Amino acid sequence: MLQTALSTAPTTLLFAPRGNKLSPILFSKRRRSLTLLPRWHFTRTRPRPKPKSFSAVAATENGVFTSPEMAKSFDFTSEERIYNWWESQGYFRPNFNRGSVPFVISMPPPNVTGSLHMGHAMFVTLEDIMVRYHRMKGRPTLWLPGTDHAGIATQLVVERMLASEGIKRAELSRDEFTKHVWEWKEKYGGTITNQIRRLGASCDWTREHFTLDEQLSRAVIEAFVRLHEKGLIYQGSYMVNWSPSLQTAVSDLEVEYSEESGALYYIKYRVAGGSRSDYLTIATTRPETLFGDVAIAVHPKDDRYSKYVGMMAIVPMTYGRHIPIISDRHVDKDFGTGVLKISPGHDHNDYLLARKLGLPILNIMNKDGTLNKVAGLYCGLDRFEARKKLWAELEETGLAVKQEAHTLRVPRSQRGGEIIEPLVSKQWFVTMEPLAEKALRAVERGELTIIPERFEKIYNHWLSNIKDWCISRQLWWGHRIPVWYIVGKDCEEEYIVARSADEALEKARAKYGNDVEIYQDPDVLDTWFSSALWPFSTLGWPDVSEEDFRRFYPTTMLETGHDILFFWVARMVMMGIEFTGTIPFSYVYLHGLIRDSQGRKMSKTLGNVIDPIDTIKDFGTDALRFTLALGTPGQDLNLSTERLTANKAFTNKLWNAGNFLLQNLPTRNDASAWKNILAYKFDSEESLIGIPLPERWVVSKLHLLIDMTTASYDKFFFGDVGREIYDFFWGDFADWYIEASKARIYNSRGHSVSSVAQAVLLYVFENILKLLHPFMPFVTEELWQALPQRKEALMVSHWPQTSLPRHANSIKKFENFQALTRAIRNARAEYSVEPGKRISASIVASEEVIQYISEEKEVLALLSRLDAQNVHFTNSPPGDAEQSVHLVAGEGLEAYLPLADMIDISAEVERLSRRLSKMQTEYDRLRARLSSPKFVEKAPEDVVHGVQEKAAEAEEKIILTKNRLALLKSSVLVTE
Repeated sequence: MLQTALSTAPTTLLFAPRGNKLSPILFSKRRRSLTLLPRWHFTRTRPRPKPKSFSAVAATENGVFTSPEMAKSFDFTSEERIYNWWESQGYFRPNFNRGSVPFVISMPPPNVTGSLHMGHAMFVTLEDIMVRYHRMKGRPTLWLPGTDHAGIATQLVVERMLASEGIKRAELSRDEFTKHVWEWKEKYGGTITNQIRRLGASCDWTREHFTLDEQLSRAVIEAFVRLHEKGLIYQGSYMVNWSPSLQTAVSDLEVEYSEESGALYYIKYRVAGGSRSDYLTIATTRPETLFGDVAIAVHPKDDRYSKYVGMMAIVPMTYGRHIPIISDRHVDKDFGTGVLKISPGHDHNDYLLARKLGLPILNIMNKDGTLNKVAGLYCGLDRFEARKKLWAELEETGLAVKQEAHTLRVPRSQRGGEIIEPLVSKQWFVTMEPLAEKALRAVERGELTIIPERFEKIYNHWLSNIKDWCISRQLWWGHRIPVWYIVGKDCEEEYIVARSADEALEKARAKYGNDVEIYQDPDVLDTWFSSALWPFSTLGWPDVSEEDFRRFYPTTMLETGHDILFFWVARMVMMGIEFTGTIPFSYVYLHGLIRDSQGRKMSKTLGNVIDPIDTIKDFGTDALRFTLALGTPGQDLNLSTERLTANKAFTNKLWNAGNFLLQNLPTRNDASAWKNILAYKFDSEESLIGIPLPERWVVSKLHLLIDMTTASYDKFFFGDVGREIYDFFWGDFADWYIEASKARIYNSRGHSVSSVAQAVLLYVFENILKLLHPFMPFVTEELWQALPQRKEALMVSHWPQTSLPRHANSIKKFENFQALTRAIRNARAEYSVEPGKRISASIVASEEVIQYISEEKEVLALLSRLDAQNVHFTNSPPGDAEQSVHLVAGEGLEAYLPLADMIDISAEVERLSRRLSKMQTEYDRLRARLSSPKFVEKAPEDVVHGVQEKAAEAEEKIILTKNRLALLKSSVLVTE
């Protein structure tokens, strides 16, 4: 069994404070070596008493975390220990102390045979974002995990395993084989859940389920019995998708169609009673199915064949078997020869046509894909071998007309890859139409919301055209169909549906006497049947008095891929309404597929599969989650290493911001400094008015961000959330406020100025961590635990308050300040001013603007590399304006930068003069080419156009250089 690092190793500290320092991330002088297990280790957490509250002891004080000791970046190996700590504290379980309306998601159960792929990573990321957000909002939150027994996939895996040991399934009894499957499940079945944990999934593992659990199996049997009692389950022979190698029916979802090269075979069918020239030529892609032909059809308005309608045709190679020639408007006159052979036992369309016309159904194939005795001399041949032999003999007899290359749409098994055979077989079915009607009304009435909305049309179309559901599978692994037959009686007429073998025997004895013998149907139910009950069977149904069912049903959200909207989502809605009287969830969120950077579907054939576990090792879980979450609902997402690299850089930027903050906070024992910092509050208009402009600006922007992201979270616009936080953190907080705060902290004129910067840094950063936590749980929790005054884990902290005050006027003022700073920075860059050189400046503006800009002279000087002693504010241009670079930062805000401060004017004049000479030479050369009629007339048009563009660009550069030279020369003259 899996083991947890917490239970098997000494406790490891992630953030153990040294001395009185508050920043264990930063202040250690030595790096401690840390031995990690080669893979993640977990246990199924035992149920614990529910916590009285989520006010956990700060992680830095409870011996759980260890400092990465001056790490340059977040250490991804910390993720395992952080996750184990969360789980050990019981944070993944619902808590009713802060709220009463729960938020509930049932995890789409991955196949027990599965290994993590990007599709899993997508749903885990999106669902965990929802869960973590609502948990922080104070709602009792339940994310219920589990795995699916995956009937076909699991049986196939175990059969292959046994085959490698020289054992065939046919050599085993049913009980022996299922024993092997259970042993395999116990050994390998936890792989996928262990990998899901690596993604940070905060689901309640104490409630984990498996679709073959005793409780869920009871629910499956109950559902079958109830549907049968209502007359909605019946047995009959109908067309199904048949897998010859697995020898079972498979669902439409398990059939994938591929475009493949094949052939179109043209065959003569002679008309009975006619001359040798009376025959019909039929084009078919599967000539072996002619043994199952029951009629030939032509279009009623096709004059080529109208004379044969009502006559009989002779099926080739059948010793003269006759079939009728009929007319039907559904025949495509333009496909092939316009003549259709009807083989209702082996073609879906032919089957429907035969049922409409009352034609017989002839089956030519055994369950293993070989032809049966109906095929005569071809009996026992594999279907593809029979095709080759038949075509060769048709050629010999002169009945083969021709063979053409043709692109086929081939149905293949999703599991084994073999070609699926349409086959009429006796199966169990659910009548879907009455169930679908209720599911349609749920969307019409607004009880169920599908995101994105466009998928409502697809949902409605499928339910409006629904077919009965084949629910039986010819497998040994799965839920055995709860039907028993009477020995010696007709299976289709005499059977018993019961909840157990004992109940079935009791019913049989009551009807047939005590000597009756019964046996159970050997088939199992389609895996999707148990999955359709998942939202309520996992909560205790059919026991509706179960506490979890009463508290958490109906659930809130169902999140999954749009490709299983029909096969799973719609069926859950139908079954939920049928068995509980209500929809199983209020929202359906559909994500798209993940493709490679070129938009191609990931496949082993293309070699473009990106493994999530490898990605986590290289970029960290947070970067992967953030990348996946920036997509749009229902839209496919192109994943590239460039995106992952950029978001890994975002993680590092967060880490560096945390480093800066922690380095510049007071020591733990500086009570006076902390009293000053903690005295600042930012929840009222008055509190904002009393702080400087940069602080007012960043706090106001933060409060706007909180409102925007909260609204986007509530609307499930996660891409918008991620982009809004990213832009604020990087563009506003890191690039501007952190830099501005250095003027307070490093060049402070007093403790009060320094304290306000420290208070704002702490306030803004901790709120950024809260807003970002659902996306990037590991790095945000690590940084949160390093901050002072932490009394609870970030994942259970309170969500930031909305509708906090903000000053629109202060935002506008600081934007002017930013524009001025950018203008000065751009001028420095244009004139190649050395980065460390401080220059003077004259700021020209109205008295109102000068007032708020001048108050932040130190910040302006720091951000623009100005000499603070020589920054002057005035309402008119300075006397040396003619010898200065004039900048217009905005309406009513200008700056003059003396050239003499920025560069060595004489040296710059000399450099520009040489440059101008070279530019003029190049320009003259280009103009000479364009003046040549020979060049203009004979050179390709795009070449001429390219030379014209280069000449225009050179001319523009010459003008700019001349203007700059003129300015510099005037400055030299004035100086002299």
